Amino acid sequence: MKKSEYCILDYDKKRKKYSEYGGCRSPFEIGIPLVDMSNKTVEQIYYFRWHTYCKHIKPTEDGYVITEFLPDVPWSGKHNTICCSAGHHFYEGRWLYNRKYLSDYAEFWFTEGAKPRLYSFWSADSILALCKVTGDLTVARELYNGIKNNWLEWEKTNMRECGLFYQIDDRDGMEFSVSGNGYRPTINSYMCGDALAISQIARLLGKEDESGLFYDKYSKLKELINTKLWNADADFYMTLAENGNYAFSGVREEIGYIPWYFNIPDDEKTVAWRFLNDEKYFKAPFGPTTVEKNHPEFMREHPHDCLWNGPSWPFATSQTLTALGNLISNYNQTLMKKSDYYDLVDTYAKSQYLNGEPFIDENIDPFTGAWAVRERLHSQTPLPDDAERGKDYNHSTFCDLVIGGLAGVRPSLDSTVTVNPLFGEDDLEYFCADGILYHGHYITVVWDKTGERYNRGRGLTVLCDGETAGTMPVPSAVKFSI
Repeated sequence: MKKSEYCILDYDKKRKKYSEYGGCRSPFEIGIPLVDMSNKTVEQIYYFRWHTYCKHIKPTEDGYVITEFLPDVPWSGKHNTICCSAGHHFYEGRWLYNRKYLSDYAEFWFTEGAKPRLYSFWSADSILALCKVTGDLTVARELYNGIKNNWLEWEKTNMRECGLFYQIDDRDGMEFSVSGNGYRPTINSYMCGDALAISQIARLLGKEDESGLFYDKYSKLKELINTKLWNADADFYMTLAENGNYAFSGVREEIGYIPWYFNIPDDEKTVAWRFLNDEKYFKAPFGPTTVEKNHPEFMREHPHDCLWNGPSWPFATSQTLTALGNLISNYNQTLMKKSDYYDLVDTYAKSQYLNGEPFIDENIDPFTGAWAVRERLHSQTPLPDDAERGKDYNHSTFCDLVIGGLAGVRPSLDSTVTVNPLFGEDDLEYFCADGILYHGHYITVVWDKTGERYNRGRGLTVLCDGETAGTMPVPSAVKFSI
């Protein structure tokens, strides 16, 4: 469990260097892919985030669960769980060698007392994402009825006559947003992605009728997202108010990129991404911002702790980066490059510090890098009991963005492996993601610009179980079968 015989990096050296973050269990003992790269900030945050994730692995009488806050919070459910960030927990934790943690966690959400609909949650998609890494459908097979019925319950409570799902921003985990309540790109994208995942699971289980039923639900919702939630005048997905006029909210919010998380848009809608790197809209030193900066409601003062009117939230940054990875890998477009993905990961990594040390909390001032909720709590007299509630906050991904993004391992259920690193040839002098446990095999992705770091030649080399599976002179796609 500690180390694959196929690893080329020095396991003990990495463990010694990155063991200082502590926790009730070490990710090195559980088993994680090793990373070595010329960008030492990204590398440091990668190991830091594995340590923080492992602090949230909680044994209970219902098996292991993953928490969002370390201290108990009154708005959580059973075992201090909160489904709002559970999709991130699955995408992040799917790369751990010990598979029991997430198989228990998946089962938990469909047991008595769990609350998988307390907040919006892309449950089917994220459980299938886990299966795509393990290559084992057991979890999806055993939980299929629960996953399916969960979608149907959402349909009963939140779908309106127009065919779209309604949600209040607070139940998206995005309270006091500028757009507010309505038909939001969030829950509609989640439900669309889940419908497709259920259809795929049903087909793999031989349930052709149910597969067709959910594919039809997926297709109808996808069309509505692309026609009703797409504002052609603004070149962006927006929230619709729940009224007879179905008026757009009139504001570009970062949630407008979520449809790409599930590959919902068509190629023509790529135009929306031109706003991400524009300083008049979303780009900021510690961004991206959750609302376009030129809107009058941007960063307006409000007495509530958690605001989605401009601060940069790691939750949203994770979604945007996953969406951007899909855009670059799956779409025919030229607007966004691999270097754009790398630059955003770099900005994201640099934002995760406090007083020069790695740190993760709730949200960030996009201009100063200050942890906004934490500062607000610490400004109160007397200091509230929950002043440190956000320390080691487990509300986003980072390691998945390195393995699935920078290393470019694109998980699927079949035997074909696609490795498409998301960085440009001038972004990194060297990069190695080593010992990635995938479908029972160990994949290593090596980029060496000079050939002197790993002594395996210049360019990109992909190994599977220690054997060369493919090489490229630049960071581009390598495909092979296992």
